[in-house]
Amino acid sequence: MIATSLVTGGAGFIGSHIVNHLISGGYQVIVLDDLSGGDKENVHPEAKLIIGSITDSNLVNQLFEQYKFTYVYHLAAYAAEGLSPFIRKFNYENNLVGSINLINAAVNHQVKCFVFTSSIAVYGHGNLPMKETDQPEPVDPYGIAKYAVELDLKNAHDLFDLNYVIFRPHNVYGPNQNIGDKYRNVVGIFMNQILNNQPLTIFGDGEQKRAFSYIDDVAPHIAESVKNTLAYNCIFNIGSNRVYSVNELAKSVKKSMRSDLEIEYLDSRNEVTDAYSEHSLFKKIFKPNPEILLNEGIYQMATWVKKHGARSSKAFEKIEITQDMPSSWQETNE
Repeated sequence: MIATSLVTGGAGFIGSHIVNHLISGGYQVIVLDDLSGGDKENVHPEAKLIIGSITDSNLVNQLFEQYKFTYVYHLAAYAAEGLSPFIRKFNYENNLVGSINLINAAVNHQVKCFVFTSSIAVYGHGNLPMKETDQPEPVDPYGIAKYAVELDLKNAHDLFDLNYVIFRPHNVYGPNQNIGDKYRNVVGIFMNQILNNQPLTIFGDGEQKRAFSYIDDVAPHIAESVKNTLAYNCIFNIGSNRVYSVNELAKSVKKSMRSDLEIEYLDSRNEVTDAYSEHSLFKKIFKPNPEILLNEGIYQMATWVKKHGARSSKAFEKIEITQDMPSSWQETNE
């Protein structure tokens, strides 16, 4: 019998890559996506796309009843850490309450495993490199919501035997990424600015350090995790082991995009200065191939971006708090 998987956010960046891997593996795939950040063109033609939101509990329950999902891959989220303090209600409704709708349905319909993409944002200003054994102390509403879902999954397992696998990815980039969202995904922001002949904008001095992770080092393992029972009911950091400053990233992007545009430094924003994790548990359980290096991954994404062209960058329409917003964001929301 062919297993049926639900992929929320499957028209988005990481989700669409997971859908591709699942289809290649012989799964029937149902995608639930409201297309707020995703694109129909990203969805594999053999997957069935349902346009709707995880916040619609009636729709969620209807889909679980209709398709009898064996596995759930939950990637739907608005992953904008920096913006999340200014969209608190929106953040918690979409990233927390919507997730609980899925967990409830998964318990009620005896889903075999629930795969959740959390974030290293749960660590906050944690010790470096961040480890799964560290006590999470998120410092923004996005990280708070992600950590709350992690705790709820553990509770659902303890009470109702719902198996889960939690991944904490970080700074993932690659083809299918929405380069038109100016609030998140710095690689896409840089590339879109270059295509629009605009200077590359960096908050602060650009010495913030991140481990930028190419999609092909992340998505296949998330997709295949349900077949690895050693991963059940565990949490894994997943992504690159190599750390770069945002300035180094900008240099790599400019090289791949063949750009000589200047960098414009903006006022610092409230964010974790350095954020990167170690991945020994992930390597032990999944035994990944050597990772794709930054310049190679950036070149692959740049090739895709140049083929698809620039995208318009719109102001977020549901800002709830404007006090202390970065001026470059607030000007477009007045």
